[in-house]
Amino acid sequence: MAKKKIENLSFEESLTELENIVQNLEQGELSLEESMTLFERGLNLSQSSQVKLQDAEQKIKILLEKNGEMQLENFQLSQSSDS
Repeated sequence: MAKKKIENLSFEESLTELENIVQNLEQGELSLEESMTLFERGLNLSQSSQVKLQDAEQKIKILLEKNGEMQLENFQLSQSSDS
């Protein structure tokens, strides 16, 4: 099966393929050449995914500014306290 061009993959497709690449590399059953090819594609997928995340963050900032919210707040997980 031919691999899609990285720029045509959705963010989710990129993450899935990255997970598969990591699994294949961790198994250690590939030749050096195959490993290098997968590693290079993994780096490209990672960079592309980072750009997509930055674009999404920028769009969120623009939407918040249009609605009168001037800055993003840090995301914090709610923590249950035992005290």
